[in-house]
Amino acid sequence: MKLYFAPGACSFVPHTLLETIGEPFEPVMVKLHKGENYSPEYKAINPRSQVPVLVDGDQVITQIPAIVNYLNDRFPQLGFIPGESMARTRMFETLAWMNSAVHTTFTHIFLPHKFAESDAAKAEIKAFNTNVYRGYMGELDAVVEKAQAAGKPYLAGDKFGPLDAYTITLSRWGGIAGIDPTAFPATWAFVQRIAALPPVARAIERERLQLNLYKPA
Repeated sequence: MKLYFAPGACSFVPHTLLETIGEPFEPVMVKLHKGENYSPEYKAINPRSQVPVLVDGDQVITQIPAIVNYLNDRFPQLGFIPGESMARTRMFETLAWMNSAVHTTFTHIFLPHKFAESDAAKAEIKAFNTNVYRGYMGELDAVVEKAQAAGKPYLAGDKFGPLDAYTITLSRWGGIAGIDPTAFPATWAFVQRIAALPPVARAIERERLQLNLYKPA
């Protein structure tokens, strides 16, 4: 298998899953800041110019939920997706929220030029969505607290999965947005614990990530 990823992007989620699987795979770094995702070579792989992309033989798979589902079907023994119906439903419910609402809000903060032309409009979009993102971080903190109160070592149950990796990414993005991740104690403690898992630590090392990117104004 081959994973096209960008350091610090949401591709961190399947990156950690592949490290957890433990089978050889080829990590291919795509430098978004250099526009490599818009090159003809990359667009031939993914015309949407996004990461992640998982290539397995003749299959080219994009979008995190699809990749997660594929890896779970290939390696069901790892339980990336819970087997019980309602637990599986709740996992996808939270994953969809992370991948759409929270992720999209950060895009408006990090890339406001995609949504407006004038500097004033860009600043307004960034400020507005930063407040929205701060609220989402509070919601995420409640998700972590609820899992812990239920005695779950991970957000979807008793096995590491995509929600856990995505929590690290969303926490890091909060720091980029100027939101102190330590202000959400349940999430921050959880992030540090998950980051210490050997497969996750390997992905962090390859991507050269820092967990806390917050810089006080």
